[in-house]
Amino acid sequence: MKDILNSQVFGVLISLIAYEIGVLLMKKFKLSVFNPLLVAIIILITFLSVFHIKYDDYNNGGQIISFFLAPATIALAVPFYKNFSLFKKNAVPILAGIICGSISGILCIIILSKLFGLSDILTKSLIPKSITTPIGMCLSKQLGGIPSITVFAIIITGILGSIIGPLLYKIFKMNDKVALGIALGSASHAVGTAKAMEIGEVEGAMSSITIVITGIVTVLLAPVLWNFYINIFH
Repeated sequence: MKDILNSQVFGVLISLIAYEIGVLLMKKFKLSVFNPLLVAIIILITFLSVFHIKYDDYNNGGQIISFFLAPATIALAVPFYKNFSLFKKNAVPILAGIICGSISGILCIIILSKLFGLSDILTKSLIPKSITTPIGMCLSKQLGGIPSITVFAIIITGILGSIIGPLLYKIFKMNDKVALGIALGSASHAVGTAKAMEIGEVEGAMSSITIVITGIVTVLLAPVLWNFYINIFH
């Protein structure tokens, strides 16, 4: 049994099985709550806890899947390249929307954290919640937050955004593909972009470029807004 747990195949196999179960549930029930990534996370946590399997044993193979995160993210540039003319045509409103989205996201975290009495270190850890994980971890360290909490917040934000975003899109009867792509990319990074690509190529293209711009804008503005908050309320 120990040999199986130490095998890299073990981590890869149970990860793929858990995700495939999520895909099957999504196809069967067609409900956003059965997001394949969310289902896979719940299944894996339950499985590892019930059978008392150490995370390090699972991660021998799990890290192989993590390795492909970078090339998968880079591949998002393909649909953007195909729709670059659309971006140029709408560059000003797109950039304005991304900047406003980034600022409002940061301010919401700071205001709500103060309202609920969270410590400064937790607040700083939550600020990068809407940007992609590698950038978010670096920003969290720069601000003085806890990267592990930041990663958790980023995952939850991505999943919730991919579930709630399309629902709000229907409720408010939005029919602008560019707007939906920007909303998903700026609010829920790569997970939202994956959802956007399921909806359509234009949505996926706009969401993919939004990830990059949102990361840059957040890195530049987060320290400024945080220092402004500290000077005003401390």
